[in-house]
Amino acid sequence: MSTGTASIDRSAPGFIGRVLDGIADIGEITIAWVESVGDIVLFAWQTFLWMVVRLPRRDTLVLALYQIGVRSLPVVALTGTFIGMVLAVQSYSQFRAFGLETQLGAVINRSMFRELGPVLAATMLAGRVGSSIAAELGTMRVTEQIDALTAMGANPIRYLVVPRFLACLFMIPSLTIMAVFMGVVGGGFYCTYILDIDTFYYVNNARYSDANWDLCYGIMKSVFFGAAIAILSCYRGFNCQPGAEGVGRASTAAFVQSFVVILVLDLLLSIAFDSLYYTLWPEMAL
Repeated sequence: MSTGTASIDRSAPGFIGRVLDGIADIGEITIAWVESVGDIVLFAWQTFLWMVVRLPRRDTLVLALYQIGVRSLPVVALTGTFIGMVLAVQSYSQFRAFGLETQLGAVINRSMFRELGPVLAATMLAGRVGSSIAAELGTMRVTEQIDALTAMGANPIRYLVVPRFLACLFMIPSLTIMAVFMGVVGGGFYCTYILDIDTFYYVNNARYSDANWDLCYGIMKSVFFGAAIAILSCYRGFNCQPGAEGVGRASTAAFVQSFVVILVLDLLLSIAFDSLYYTLWPEMAL
């Protein structure tokens, strides 16, 4: 029986009933998604406001920079090295078929500068740091430590979110540069020492890539990636469901959503930066 003018009678039999149930489910999912996006936007807005009103304490920020940035450097460097080598392995046979194996340096460098470096660093940050932030804040929510901060008159966003957000924002460019550097070194090592490509021609061709713009291109992307990872991870931690299962779900959701947003942002920023580049230097579009 219908309970109001806006409700749907789910007892309708047959095909029409199933169609109405499907439409109702889609509507509920859409409303929940819109509410979630709105909450995340408000959460991000409050974080930006507290950044302007008052910066976090220096020792708190330094600790966050160390835990988020410095401790992520080894894993980013290691994965960057192997990604550069894999690029060399996967591209060598195709380039050798056309006698262009000495051009591998330009291709590997450009790929690391523009796409693989920033995406790889952001993925590592989301997996190692984003999940940890969500689990840590989720545990604080479950054990009512965040509520205790509020009861004492302290704003939990200022004390817990702003330092982590600033650390992600400041450290991800350094992680991106490390990933790019190690990828270029790993790819160059594999090409010249394992595949025995002439070092002079490899380096000489690699120098002709537009390294300055390509590196700025990747670093600008990484800043957006770092901001998205910090906001989504902190939001999931703050809205964690009770119990150990809720903490686990918050940690998983933080990584999955951060990874999807990284890929979406990568596409949108690539389109925007390419349009900007060809607007500023139209002769390069020829």
